[in-house]
Amino acid sequence: MTSFLDFEKPIAALESRIIELRETADEGSLDIESEIAKLQTKSASLLRDTYSKLSPWQKTQVARHPERPHFKDFVAGLFDDFMPLGGDRNFGDDQAIIGGFAKQGDMRVVVIGHEKGSDTESRLKHNFGMGKPEGYRKAIRLMDLADRFSLPVVTLVDTSGAFPGVSAEERGQAEAIARSTEKCLSLGVPMVAVIVGEGGSGGAVALAAAERVLMLEHAVYSVISPEGCASILWRTGDKADVAADAMKITAQNLKKLGVIDRIIKEPIGGAHRDAGLCIANLGKAIAEELSALSEMDRKELRKMRREKFLKIGTL
Repeated sequence: MTSFLDFEKPIAALESRIIELRETADEGSLDIESEIAKLQTKSASLLRDTYSKLSPWQKTQVARHPERPHFKDFVAGLFDDFMPLGGDRNFGDDQAIIGGFAKQGDMRVVVIGHEKGSDTESRLKHNFGMGKPEGYRKAIRLMDLADRFSLPVVTLVDTSGAFPGVSAEERGQAEAIARSTEKCLSLGVPMVAVIVGEGGSGGAVALAAAERVLMLEHAVYSVISPEGCASILWRTGDKADVAADAMKITAQNLKKLGVIDRIIKEPIGGAHRDAGLCIANLGKAIAEELSALSEMDRKELRKMRREKFLKIGTL
């Protein structure tokens, strides 16, 4: 059963009523299929109307939905022969950032992304998708391999931010993020980055400094979380909704600002309501982008990235 967000309470009430009526119908006491059909129509209409006018804060909640597809789901649905590679050849293997070789159709690629986990055990294992220095150094190693063997790079970004713990800072978190960002910008092969959930701070940029940056319709991308911004400006997280609106964190705003290049449509009600359709839409978009970029040489790709990021923030 779908977990409902706070702003979906009217939809949840209708869905609960439909379930109750179905149970009554199963008992054979009443023929209420017509009533169920009316409620289903009303629920679908309310869902469509609600998701057509989500606020930035509501989109943030959708991007964080616990049932939203994550890196492993996208890899399973989009790529064949995925072979993960572990470790940074220096300290260890960070499970928050996963990557390896794969095939999309007939094209061999290197896929890298954040994995948040889907239950308590896996979320702890993957540190809720918050990468550590060894994770970003692993990403650099994989991008080096992609460059060496002329393989396109696809990154799937979904993190609230890099891990802020003392141990990560001691191992050079800022330096690792900076070098990962630098590696993205210097690649001589096509790179397509997709914000599939949360794109938080430098932890996201480190895997998203690509010539083509895509976002799912209800994903968010920001320099800091709305709660973090609110706590700095107003000394309280209660104004996270105000901060989210001010920061322009939605795909629609970022497309207008030139920060991202393309918005990928999600199923009505968010990616978690029909993960298969969302993954199919994403796969089609990635294939189109890689096909267009495959005609460009190394010099053109680097120039394209440079021009893209220099234009951000200019009129």
